Amino acid sequence: MRILAVDLGKVRTGLAVCDEGERLASPAGVVQEYHRDRLAAVVAAKAEEYGVGEIVVGLPRNMDGSEGESAQGARLFAEHLRTLVHVPVWMQDERGTTITAHGYLNDTDTRGKKRKAVVDAVAATIILEDYLMVRRNRLRQLPDQE
Repeated sequence: MRILAVDLGKVRTGLAVCDEGERLASPAGVVQEYHRDRLAAVVAAKAEEYGVGEIVVGLPRNMDGSEGESAQGARLFAEHLRTLVHVPVWMQDERGTTITAHGYLNDTDTRGKKRKAVVDAVAATIILEDYLMVRRNRLRQLPDQE
């Protein structure tokens, strides 16, 4: 099943999507939209365009696991998105994803405007990779159906 990941930002929101086999997560672009209702509509349209079966929204928890204003905003966004789509919308802890994304971009020597344009999509890809790993581990732990 294809899955869409969302790295919600104040200015730019990164998107990533995986293949049908849930093996490869790829950046799917960045949306520049400040208004949350319009952003949710754009994300819903992208979900339709990509034919996804699930959406995962990054949950920006504090390093101690607590949730602040950004996490509450992400939860409200996900709730609104659920009213616009006919697929499940999940939350995925995104602690450290932007830092990891910057590390990847440092490794590829991506700088300046190009870096700013892609860092959110790379962060969304990391969120999706983390979510896919959680899904795979959950499936491995299910008892055999005989």
